Amino acid sequence: RLNYLMASSPVMTYTLKVDGPKTRITWGSANIQWLLGHTVEQAMVYDWWRSNVHPEDLPQAIQNVRKLHLSGKVDQVFRFADAAGRYHWLHDEIRLLPGPDGTTEALGVWRDITEQQAREEKLRLAASVFENSYDAVVVTDHRHCVREINPAFTRITGFRADDVEGLSLFSLFVWEGMAGGFQELQRSIDESGHWHGEIPIRHRDGQERACLVSISAVAAPARANPHHVAVLSDISHLKAHQAELDRMANYDALTGLPNRRLLADRLAQAVARAGRSGRQLAVCYLDLDDFKPINDRFGHAVGDRYLVEVTSRLQQNLRGEDTLARLGGDEFVLLLNDLDDNAEWESILQRLMQQVQQPVMLGEHALTASVSVGVALYPSDDVDADTLLRHADQAMYRAKQGGRNRFQLFDMAQDREVQTQREQTARLSQALQHGELVLHYQPQVNLQTGEVVGLEALLRWQHPEAGLLSPEAFLGQMAGSDLEIQVGQWVIETALRQLREWLAQGIGLVPETRVSVNLESRHLLHPGFSGWLERTLDQYPGGAIDQLELEVLESAAIADLTLAARVMSDCRALGVRFALDDFGTGYSSLAYFRALPLDTVKIDRGFVRNMLDHDDDHNIVHSVAYLAQAFGRAVVAEGVESMAHARALLSMGCYLAQGYALARPMPAEQLASWLEQWERTRPWDVLVKELIRS
Repeated sequence: RLNYLMASSPVMTYTLKVDGPKTRITWGSANIQWLLGHTVEQAMVYDWWRSNVHPEDLPQAIQNVRKLHLSGKVDQVFRFADAAGRYHWLHDEIRLLPGPDGTTEALGVWRDITEQQAREEKLRLAASVFENSYDAVVVTDHRHCVREINPAFTRITGFRADDVEGLSLFSLFVWEGMAGGFQELQRSIDESGHWHGEIPIRHRDGQERACLVSISAVAAPARANPHHVAVLSDISHLKAHQAELDRMANYDALTGLPNRRLLADRLAQAVARAGRSGRQLAVCYLDLDDFKPINDRFGHAVGDRYLVEVTSRLQQNLRGEDTLARLGGDEFVLLLNDLDDNAEWESILQRLMQQVQQPVMLGEHALTASVSVGVALYPSDDVDADTLLRHADQAMYRAKQGGRNRFQLFDMAQDREVQTQREQTARLSQALQHGELVLHYQPQVNLQTGEVVGLEALLRWQHPEAGLLSPEAFLGQMAGSDLEIQVGQWVIETALRQLREWLAQGIGLVPETRVSVNLESRHLLHPGFSGWLERTLDQYPGGAIDQLELEVLESAAIADLTLAARVMSDCRALGVRFALDDFGTGYSSLAYFRALPLDTVKIDRGFVRNMLDHDDDHNIVHSVAYLAQAFGRAVVAEGVESMAHARALLSMGCYLAQGYALARPMPAEQLASWLEQWERTRPWDVLVKELIRS
């Protein structure tokens, strides 16, 4: 019966023979097999015990057993591997049993405490989490009175355990502004056993700390009423960071004014408000007139200080319901709400403009500027918020064009003109992308020798519905736009590519033949033009560099003659020639002639066309030819519509000409046949013979 009980027991028993520090197992209970999977026979093998104790526990376990003969007992815990290699926590208790024959034995008992160890480890872990948690953990009773806190609670709230023990945790909460308040929190706990939300906590120093709070009911088997566990996370630093991000996202860093993003929200609110009240909203777009010279002369630091002072002055003229925002640079937007009539907003803007005009003293400098304002009124301009702002912007540019230092009310008729212009520009951009733009070429010839010295590239639009359009029908639509630059670049690239194809085909052009391209003054002064032209010329090796001539319209105003001369000099260093087109018709013929590095002067076709019938025009053509020759420039007469014109030009020594009498502008593919006909008929021979006879 004893053997049966021992075999069924969860406790393993064994005996040892003890000889000083040496021990050897002499017997083991049979239950070792179903408890650890090892047989009794295996347990009797030398080193069986050593080979199965966990390596980390083995040194101490050996040391304890070796002292058994001295201490008389061993009480230890170690990990031991079962037959499958899984480790169990064993409690090992050994006692010395002196034998009757003078030998010494010991009785040992192993108890498997693996589950107990796991429970204790969980408790230790829970205690460690409680003590070391970064978040505050509070244990309360069923009435939410504090029973226990961790160190993080003191760090977050400033209260120690003896300060809050027995107090309601809710007494630390700041309920003002919390939707539903205490009742909502208690209802959630009663119904679901849990509540989670954001609520301010009052710190011991009286300040409020934003916290994320989670409260859960914890059932206790021995109690009818549950305890509660609250976890408090201090998120005040996140709130401060969020507030800073909101400030950065919605306010201008320099002036502290609302930025474009916040303005959009304020404007939408203002439009909705005006719609409800029926009162007027004025959207005012402000741009300082003379700020750039201040920045350029004194630097950005002074410019920033000036903007801050101007902002302060603008704010002085505002009412409480108004909004002033900065879009960037020297551009501001003012929203004037709840206006009764136009006189009210006009009065505000007049005061504002007078304030801005007053000198700003920064150090020794008295800086002055004025402001141009565009105004759009709602609901008379019944559009959405974004369109209102755009209308105010357009009106501001009208104020600039009207002389600056003034305000301009948005005009719908002008807006329709702008919209039409925009649509036309978009259609022309589409034409460029779809290959509808083409070049026709008009030869320039030497009337004395018949040599074709050049070909002027003339832009045409092969419109799918309207047919072939001359430049007069569409160039004005893109004046001053980025598209004007894009088209100009396309013309130069296309003309260079066509010239290279002609030279490769050998259609009869002499190697010195030039291709001429009209160049708008804005394109010439566009930043990086000479660099772009150099890169473009590099794509067409084999002569194209010396065969490009750019024609600058003398009838167009060149904003900066000094800059134009410098850019032209850079281009001439690349081998590019320059011609002054329509000479005699523009702003300052002689000034351009003197200031710009020109190779050729082209006499306007109007003078040439009328030279046979009007002495004044004849004298102008003769004078221009003489002037160009005196200064060593080539001269080309445009508008030669008859051979009589050609004879008159030859007689005054003007040999280079182009016009309908010689050749009309033609597609590139027709040039070869025209050259063949020109060489066959040789019309210049008759002119030269007549000149010799005369």
